[in-house]
Order: sequence, then structure tokens, then C-alpha cells
Amino acid sequence: MSEAIERGGATLDLDASEVRAADSAAREWEAREFGPIALGSEAHKQAFCRMLLDTHNPYRPSIVDWPALDPAARDRLVSLPIWDIAMQTEGNATLRVLSYARTVADPLVREAIEIDGFEEKRHKQVLSNLVAAYGIPLAPEPEYLPPRDPEWAFLLAGFCECVDTFFAFGLFALAKGSGFFPPELVDTFEPVVQEEGRHIIFFVNWVAWHRRNLPIWRRILFTGKIISAWAFLIWERIGIAQGLSGQSSCMPQDDNFVFTGSRMMGSDNVSAATVIEICLSEHERRFAGYDARLLRPRLMPRLMRFVRRFMR
Repeated sequence: MSEAIERGGATLDLDASEVRAADSAAREWEAREFGPIALGSEAHKQAFCRMLLDTHNPYRPSIVDWPALDPAARDRLVSLPIWDIAMQTEGNATLRVLSYARTVADPLVREAIEIDGFEEKRHKQVLSNLVAAYGIPLAPEPEYLPPRDPEWAFLLAGFCECVDTFFAFGLFALAKGSGFFPPELVDTFEPVVQEEGRHIIFFVNWVAWHRRNLPIWRRILFTGKIISAWAFLIWERIGIAQGLSGQSSCMPQDDNFVFTGSRMMGSDNVSAATVIEICLSEHERRFAGYDARLLRPRLMPRLMRFVRRFMR
């Protein structure tokens, strides 16, 4: 049985075996370059761009087969306090990534960022289809406006993904291990979760490469944008959580949705320390298949290891 997917204006015909092979290929990749890869070099650019392009998984949201859930499983899914934030995050990320792609002169980097944006848009389509399939109520989505500074917006999207993906890895593992999600639903979401890991490997390597290829005065401005993006990210997340928790027309949202969700997916007795340990373990496992010479996101793991020291 063949399937089709549109990418970059072209239509690719794929059969089921090719889709499965692409899913497997999305988890392991190594650059052809031998020896060390210097950050900021042409070899570095080739490596992190080719990683994203070569591991692209050509599934199409419209052919995702959402499994039938029994009432108890559906109620557990609907009760998760994550769907509004997830939808808004993907909506913002799509616009921010694709807006920056249009400003990039380097053809290989632009192609890779366009694939990143395409996959972000596809994630939102997957979430939209899931919400429709299981009748999950959502708060009204805001209007997604084009950014005035596409580079700053791309930084914001990337750092946001670094934070969210760290916890998403752990929550997904909790849901899988506890049986909170049926196996069929776990299999359906698995490619989406793995894609997020690819995105942030690409992003952290792009930041390092881009900064090293800027003149000194622009490096200073770029560092200022990074600091500003982190500050806005913190403010945005606090604002989204507070706004959603005040919604009365949909399922209540919890400001502390990471640990609330983890208790629901695991058990009432799951501790914050346990959640952090699972997130750290999954963080290592998800990235293990990609070339070790590429940078990994380090801030969240270091921060969580530091926090973990003060927990039982």
C-alpha cells in the first residue's frame, strides 16, 4: 500500500515498508567526515544540516491511524494538562522557524531550517487530529503573528524546544512504562517525540556554528538576543500557564503541568526526583544514536542534575 506526502512542493510516494525504514533511519546517523569536527567549520555545518535532512521521517498526519480507546483510557488522555500549551507551542514554533528560514542565504542551512519548520507544522497537524479524534476540549488559540525579528524568534523557538523536549522525553517514558497510554497510541506518537530530539541537536549546533561565523560586533548582539530570548521564554511560559489555568470553558490546566502530568502518568507517589532521573535517562538514550561529535543540549540536564542534588 503506497502513501504520499507533500514536502517542499513535491509529492513523494511511499509504501508502508519505506515509512518503517525511514522511522528506523531517523534514530541513528553519523557524518561521513573522519576525525574531529571543528565547531563553526564547513564540516560542522554539513554535519548538523545533513543530520536533520537525512533523518527526516516522511510520514503524513492524515494517514496516522488513531487507535480506538476504551472510556477509561480516553478519560486519562483528555485529563492531561498539556494539550493547550502543546498546541500553542507548535503553532508559534512553526511560524518562527519558517519566518527565519526565509532570511537565510546559505542554501543548505535554509533547506534544513525549512525541514525543521515543516516538521513543526506537521506536529501541530498531528495534535489537531488527535484532539479531534478523542474530543479533547481546548482553549481558543491566539493569533500567530509574524515576528519582527526572525532571528530572535528562531532562537526563542529553539530554546523553548530544548526545555519542552527534555521533560517530554521523561513524561512519554512514564506514560509508556505505566500503561497510561495504550501501546498503539505510544507507537503512534513515537516518531513525533524522536523528531523533537533531532530538532534540538540541529538547533544547538546551528547556534554554535552561526555565532562562530559572525564578526565580533555581531557576536555581541547575538549573545544579547540569546539572553533576551531566554528571558522572554520564562515570561511567556509563566503567562501561558497562568492564562490557561484561568480558563473555565475547557479542561482545567495546571501551572505545574510537568509534575502534575507525571503523577497522572506514573502514580500518585511518583516524586519530582524520580521524574528528573527519568528525564535525564531518556535525554541520553534519545540522543545516543546520533554522531557523538555533534553538540547536545546541556543547560537543562546540568540544571536538573544540580536540582536533583537537593532532593531525596
